Amino acid sequence: MKLVVVSAGLSVPSSTRLLADRLTAATVAEAPDTEVEVMELRDLAVDIANNLVTGFANVRLQSALDAVAGADGLIAVTPVFSASYSGLFKSFFDVLDNTALTGTPVLAAATGGTPRHSLALEHAMRPLFAYLRAVVAPTAVYAASEDWGGSGDPLTDTLPTRIERAGAELAALMRGRAAVAPADSPEAVVVPFAEQLAALERK
Repeated sequence: MKLVVVSAGLSVPSSTRLLADRLTAATVAEAPDTEVEVMELRDLAVDIANNLVTGFANVRLQSALDAVAGADGLIAVTPVFSASYSGLFKSFFDVLDNTALTGTPVLAAATGGTPRHSLALEHAMRPLFAYLRAVVAPTAVYAASEDWGGSGDPLTDTLPTRIERAGAELAALMRGRAAVAPADSPEAVVVPFAEQLAALERK
């Protein structure tokens, strides 16, 4: 199986990449046969901007888009700005074909300076991947600044637990991924409503 990891962190090093790496490790621990490819969107920022204004992806960006489209699973991590995903993160998925993630298991995660932004996972990221018809893992992981310096309290230091649970869920989804019917298969044929009514009347 192939796992693609998309990190939209802007700094080096970044907490976004750190969270992406830990989620990757948790997933691979559950699926050791997984091949991993990590991409930093900051390295593709200019390519993404050019694609938005020209409509064409250069070789480097196209390679990244093809990798995401061909993945058996995706980990997508963004910093939260103004209570939502970053513009760079959204722009990358804007230039991705809107059918590329159909049926693909996705683990959504985000980082931020305060726990108050944690709902960005539910009101921004989950709807984005639902629109792209991806299969989003039940556990989305948000890491605030305070989550990285745990005090050892098992009731409050939950980040490692959430990471392990999310990784296990993604690995299970990747292993059990259902095949998506090809566009020309009988399952994918759309029968006009009038024809369906006429068929009922003939019965």
